[in-house]
Amino acid sequence: MALTPSTMLALGTVAPDFSLPDVVSGETISLASMAGKKALLVMFICQHCPYVKHVKEQLATLGKDYQGSELGIVAISANDVASYPADAPEQLKEMAIALGFTFPFCYDETQEVAKAYTAACTPDFFLFDGERKLVYRGQLDDSRPGNGLPVTGRDLRQAIEATLTGQPISPDQKPSIGCNIKWKPGNEPGY
Repeated sequence: MALTPSTMLALGTVAPDFSLPDVVSGETISLASMAGKKALLVMFICQHCPYVKHVKEQLATLGKDYQGSELGIVAISANDVASYPADAPEQLKEMAIALGFTFPFCYDETQEVAKAYTAACTPDFFLFDGERKLVYRGQLDDSRPGNGLPVTGRDLRQAIEATLTGQPISPDQKPSIGCNIKWKPGNEPGY
């Protein structure tokens, strides 16, 4: 299991557009689907990664805590299912239903959306403000598999609350750490 950090995309970057199928509803989810929200959280996750498994309950809780709020949330999996069949849309759907995700969980078959966001690992988090400018990218919290720290979502939750209330967010942000995105052979990005 190779540890891969976030690329730490430049703050202020405008959210790249996307249009992807939700594995649960089958509906197409896009950036426009989140219009009118004060903030947008884009999470790159998958089903098989031990780092995602470590935080999956907190991700489900985060969705429930912000359901009906001014925060739009979308999860995306971009892993190569030929090499990682546990991350195929059917398995992602089972995961979303089992955890009670209240947000869309999309599958990025071409991996172009992951590349546009410079997603590097699972989990990888990108928080945008109402103008869809990046205000936070980094870790959920300090917990990692095996380090004994509780999964609280502290870092990401603080950034979400600050964004929703118009408060500044410190640019001193720690990268997320996880398994690398499982790129299709020959499709690896240059970042």
